[in-house]
Amino acid sequence: MQPAVVVVGSANADLVVHVDHRPDPGETILGSDVEVSPGGKGANQAVSVGKLGGTVAFVGCVGADDEGSLLRGSLEGAGVGLTGLAEVEEPTGTAFIMVTPDGENSIVVSPSANRRVTPEVVDRAGELLGRARVVVLQLEIPMATVAHVARRVAGARLLLNAAPAQPLAPEVLRRCDPLVVNRSEAESLLGAEADEVPDATHLAAGLLALGTRSVVVTLGADGAVVAERGSEPAHVPALEVEAVDTTGAGDAFVGALALQLAEGQELREAASFATKVAAVAVTRRGAQSSYPSRTELGPAGARPDTKASKLRSRE
Repeated sequence: MQPAVVVVGSANADLVVHVDHRPDPGETILGSDVEVSPGGKGANQAVSVGKLGGTVAFVGCVGADDEGSLLRGSLEGAGVGLTGLAEVEEPTGTAFIMVTPDGENSIVVSPSANRRVTPEVVDRAGELLGRARVVVLQLEIPMATVAHVARRVAGARLLLNAAPAQPLAPEVLRRCDPLVVNRSEAESLLGAEADEVPDATHLAAGLLALGTRSVVVTLGADGAVVAERGSEPAHVPALEVEAVDTTGAGDAFVGALALQLAEGQELREAASFATKVAAVAVTRRGAQSSYPSRTELGPAGARPDTKASKLRSRE
């Protein structure tokens, strides 16, 4: 079956511990028992698309270990096509995650097998990329691979989730439609200019000025700001929920956004739908296990409950 979305990216085993507070330098604290679950930005985003009923394929690498089997099973369970998943002679990537009582998390990633997501791995999955309507990338794989995908994707829309924050080449930025970042990632891309940026609307405008075709700046509980060339920025409000665990919520958002774009929705409508998906995800523990199906979104289904509201830039 032709995939509407192809995700090229990372696959990690998430090692999650819940803590009362983040330890200070030199401080040792006790936490909960460790929970092991499938994660990684790329795999998460692919699972988000699959759980929402989209046709999706994943291109990435895992090790020949229990963690790799865990990830393969989760991806298959969500209906993700795995012809582009390679097994390599390195351990599966690992993410070490601390979650505080307010649901916020701190994450350290050990890439391992994700370093083997090379241009050659991508080229072996070239037929998948050639058939996709949307191709999704993140920055937990080698930057050379990100640039390679950006160059070879011609007929598809390229969604780049620039996380974790790293410098991006102009030729990569020019292909992004959209570039998806949170506020800190946006500030990192803008560098010293960020000190003079008063709000997310200006951040989005600054990123457009770097050459990207469209931008989504995610703001957590405050929703997102969407900016496209030739139109005013739009604020997309978030739904009010009680957050339990924000791990992977941004990936739930990206997957939902990619699927909506592949289905022909405008960027603002797609972002509004994605905020609803992310809102459901943060009310549950874990990353992939927290992602909803379309049925779980309620009667609105593929449509969000809220509408984008116009924002005017401050003079």
